[in-house]
Amino acid sequence: MAAVYYPSARDGHLPTDSRMTVRVVSAPQSALRDRAAIDAGVPSRALMQRAGAAAAAELARAFGHRMRRGVAVYAGPGNNGGDAWVVAAALAAAGVRVRVAEVSEPKTDDARAERASARAVLDPSPPTGAEDVVVDGVLGTGASGAPRGAVADAIRRIAALAADGAAVVALDVPSGVDATTGEAATNAVVADLTITFGTMKRGLLIARAQCGRIVTVDIGLGKHSIGRDGAPLLVDHGWVHARIPPIAADAHKGTRRRIAIMGGAPGMAGASILAARAALRSGVGMARAIVHPASVAAVQSSAHAALARAWPESDDEIRDAICDWAHALVIGPGLGLGRDTRTRIERVLSLWRGPVVLDADALTAFAGDAPGLAAVLAGRKALITPHVVEFTRLAGGTADSVLAARFDVGAELAAQLGCVVLLKGLPTVLHAPDGTSLVSAAGTPVLATGGSGDLLAGIAGTLIAQMDDPLEAAACAAWVHGRASERAGDGLRRDADGPNASRAQPRAIRGVTLEDVMTALATVWTEPPTTPRSPVIAELPAVGDPRQHSAT
Repeated sequence: MAAVYYPSARDGHLPTDSRMTVRVVSAPQSALRDRAAIDAGVPSRALMQRAGAAAAAELARAFGHRMRRGVAVYAGPGNNGGDAWVVAAALAAAGVRVRVAEVSEPKTDDARAERASARAVLDPSPPTGAEDVVVDGVLGTGASGAPRGAVADAIRRIAALAADGAAVVALDVPSGVDATTGEAATNAVVADLTITFGTMKRGLLIARAQCGRIVTVDIGLGKHSIGRDGAPLLVDHGWVHARIPPIAADAHKGTRRRIAIMGGAPGMAGASILAARAALRSGVGMARAIVHPASVAAVQSSAHAALARAWPESDDEIRDAICDWAHALVIGPGLGLGRDTRTRIERVLSLWRGPVVLDADALTAFAGDAPGLAAVLAGRKALITPHVVEFTRLAGGTADSVLAARFDVGAELAAQLGCVVLLKGLPTVLHAPDGTSLVSAAGTPVLATGGSGDLLAGIAGTLIAQMDDPLEAAACAAWVHGRASERAGDGLRRDADGPNASRAQPRAIRGVTLEDVMTALATVWTEPPTTPRSPVIAELPAVGDPRQHSAT
């Protein structure tokens, strides 16, 4: 099969910066970026041609070995259908047997023009049903609600091909998935590979089970891809690698910094142990677990490299255990919710003015009183790491309302508290008090288990001690934590550049424990970032097994 052409930086069509920033956007924000590029002089049809050509190249790279039985392309009425016609023409020009099913008449001039151009090189007959690769170009980012009529019929045919073993490639977003909310209709397409254009859509990061592997390709939006609406940056390996501070050849345990971890109520020593061990795996010089007296022995027997000390009961003990020793403080892992928990936190933070990470019970102690928490955090580098329910206890609302607004809801709380807010989940969304936001999409359901937040607290405590910017420290911690879970479940995977790279087998979830994540954590720090390949600007692995969610 002949190679599929796509524009490259050498052709002068695409930016030469190989480390482009990728923004996470809603559907309206995506449309605004396209419009800004068009208004600046980029022809709208050129954007469509670049999107289709780049998608064809990525499709051929992923599934070229499966194209001998042909490719079925489903083209919808909008610009997504125009992209599909470009893909079909590019594959046909490369010698692939392509048949297009036109769902309905094109509604835009660009789509009509690309259909006319493609028909000159395509077999006019419809798909036979024997094709081994199917392209979903039915609905794009502007669609919402449940697919109906001819669109629903086309999605059923795509599902039938998938049920027979065909690989499914979605253009921009799987049809039936809302590009903003991630809500998936019951008959939405389930893709093995989703190729999205110019930006990362919010809905793709939420509906990961529908998307398979996600690849973002540059289509020439240039500076307009950034926008002026505060859309968050997608944190990736290269971004993290550029920010993690190196450990010097002459480093010692003091220069690598020291963190104190306060928690470990009776029966909950394990949380502080996990946090301390994660900190040590993350390059901290020394970790001290400050726990209830009944938990000291457990820490000493399970975290041999960590120091252990009982909760301080006087100001002098607080100064000795924390203020005169630590470079950062983590409060919360297994702290418990006794009658004096909040008083203990306030007393410690009145004396300790350095960087602090608050998690778990340290947040719940301030439930319903965000102003009280703001008062004790004032004037320091601070990070809070709530999960959704902990967030509602501080900021109000319901779990559903927080999840529905996960990309925005942390901004107000971050401004109110004057600290970085890391809302846990897949994706993890971070907000700084100045309105800056970041998103980490690394991770798997391996982390959906008790204790994973304690690992994150230990990683974040180490990095906030070693880095100047708490937002960057938190984002690096979130990405490393998620990446370790991916590596821990990689046992069933995968030749990253081989013929099965995109038809990813599921990562292991059952049987993978936090011990496996802890072990994998050691390898993440030395894992080199992959070299970007134009026009790909972001890539996320499949999460879970898409076939388990296939539409009927």
